[in-house]
Amino acid sequence: MRVPELRVMGVDPGLTRCGLGAVEGRPGAPLSLVKVGVVRTSPDDGIGARLVAVEAGIEQWLDEVRPDAVAVERVFAQHNLRTVMGTAQASAVAILCASRRGLPVALHTPSEVKAAITGSGTADKQQVGTMVTKLLRLDAMPKPADAADALALAICHVWRGGVQNRLAEAAARAAAGPGTTAAAYFRDRAGYSRGRKQ
Repeated sequence: MRVPELRVMGVDPGLTRCGLGAVEGRPGAPLSLVKVGVVRTSPDDGIGARLVAVEAGIEQWLDEVRPDAVAVERVFAQHNLRTVMGTAQASAVAILCASRRGLPVALHTPSEVKAAITGSGTADKQQVGTMVTKLLRLDAMPKPADAADALALAICHVWRGGVQNRLAEAAARAAAGPGTTAAAYFRDRAGYSRGRKQ
């Protein structure tokens, strides 16, 4: 059974810079870039205002990109508690925005993403950025690194989601009837469609 092509939006959460990147494709096939960038907030602003700005940026991206799924970096313990708290808060905003639209959300650890993209769970940001550039056939590495990391998350989800996508396809057929793809099912569930060919 052929896995449907998915459009995945990756989120590298952060308060100062929240990396966002979207790709389209399926496991075992060339991927294509949809969009890449960052949402920035000022450290001089209060936490509430910064989270509102992150939410607004993510919502705008969801409106424009219309992803089938959202991949967010799983927050892990760091030595700097202030940094991990900001990352966790931005991550929660991304999960909330996607879930409010009925979009599936996947959490991937940094080492999982590095291993999927480079073959090594200990790769550095330069190696990840270089591989993202090659995989998406870009002329230059996406900058800042948060943007490249967001694309890496999206690519990781497309590739590692092969089995999950097949399960979703089966679930979609059972829920919506024969001939319905997982991507179409999730878009219908979210209440909108890009009109993209399945």
